[in-house]
Amino acid sequence: MNRYPTIKIIDLVNSGEANLQTGPFGTQLKASDYVEDGTPVINVRNVGFGDIRAENLEYLDEPMVEKLSAHLLKKGDIVFGRKGAVERHAFIGGIGEGWIQGSDCLRLRISSERINNRFVSYYFKTQSHQDWMQALCSFGATMASLNQDIVKLITLPFPPKEIQDKVAAILSSYDDLIEKNKSRIELLEKMAEEIYREWFVRFRFPGHQTAEFKKGIPNKWVVKKIVDVEGFRFIPRNLNDFDGIKNYYATSELQGINLLNPTEKITFSSKPSRAQYIPTLYSVWFARMKNTYKVLGVNSINKKLIVDAVLSSGFAGFDTEKKYFAFLYSTIKSSSFHDSIDMFSSGATQESLTNSGLQQVKILLPDDTTMIAFGDVVNPIIDEIFQLQKFNKSLSANTGLLLNRLISGKLSLEGINIKFPSTMQNDEAA
Repeated sequence: MNRYPTIKIIDLVNSGEANLQTGPFGTQLKASDYVEDGTPVINVRNVGFGDIRAENLEYLDEPMVEKLSAHLLKKGDIVFGRKGAVERHAFIGGIGEGWIQGSDCLRLRISSERINNRFVSYYFKTQSHQDWMQALCSFGATMASLNQDIVKLITLPFPPKEIQDKVAAILSSYDDLIEKNKSRIELLEKMAEEIYREWFVRFRFPGHQTAEFKKGIPNKWVVKKIVDVEGFRFIPRNLNDFDGIKNYYATSELQGINLLNPTEKITFSSKPSRAQYIPTLYSVWFARMKNTYKVLGVNSINKKLIVDAVLSSGFAGFDTEKKYFAFLYSTIKSSSFHDSIDMFSSGATQESLTNSGLQQVKILLPDDTTMIAFGDVVNPIIDEIFQLQKFNKSLSANTGLLLNRLISGKLSLEGINIKFPSTMQNDEAA
């Protein structure tokens, strides 16, 4: 039970401490208004769980931004999607300020000295609130739909402002650490990719100065169909039955590059018809669908997770020995490999790589010594990426546990001094 008093959004609206703004009408913002570069627009697909999903952003030029100035977002704003995933929201913090809310979004702006907007955002991430939103927005409808009247009905926990600030500070510290780890992961991924390009695209591998070349590639290297490479085994569909509950991974929901973020949990009787593969150690998987550049690697860090994992038929995969894993993984992540996938994809409604198309995909295969040497350099980088992802998952789980206890007041913060993270220093509502 929540030990704090509560307040409704409608009370804040009526007192002038909050306002709601629906996104621009279709007549104000049309598909033809979007440009290649400019001010980003947050549409429903860009609304995460307290964050902004920056993939597939659309942009507006200055004249359109000026025309839609009423929809400019400020720090501290909260943006909801009006259709579909109504339980999600985006908090406008360091990212999103000065952007435009899209037509399919609704903006909540709280300007009360009694409310910390980050605290409100964290409350919106609790499961109880998300369940409430889903239930109310889905009532009598085929697709969940959100409007201003529903937002006004939201009841917020209302502890003293000092407590709100402390809760937001603690949870923000966790989020900041997760973001720093994500930045580190991105840096490491770029490092591994750059080493791959240096060795296998620019041919500046160890010993290249004395290497002999023939037809533009080192003598002992060959261009070969990936399915014919000795040491790489194409994994056939191998799922016939299984016991208990498994973690199912779909290409559409793949967040990381390992087995830490399943799409859902399934049993054999309830399994999606697309569940087809059981991953193996030192296997590398990629999405078959054209223009879907998602890769999943399974190394020793994921060893304990393999027994409970089931993959969608949207994947294709190869496994190999540990010494070749870094090369296989980096090759499948490379842009040239994805270009080949797209080239040999087929299908009337949805183009994807069939097994016959895969038979045509070729890779540049170096000599055994160079492949192993590459693994000696890059495997530690891949291991660090996977470890950071694992650590982030643990941090996220701890944040979830803290969230409910802090928001409900079960974990008292009275009399405790909290250091405010840098991300909260400039909060207008903090």
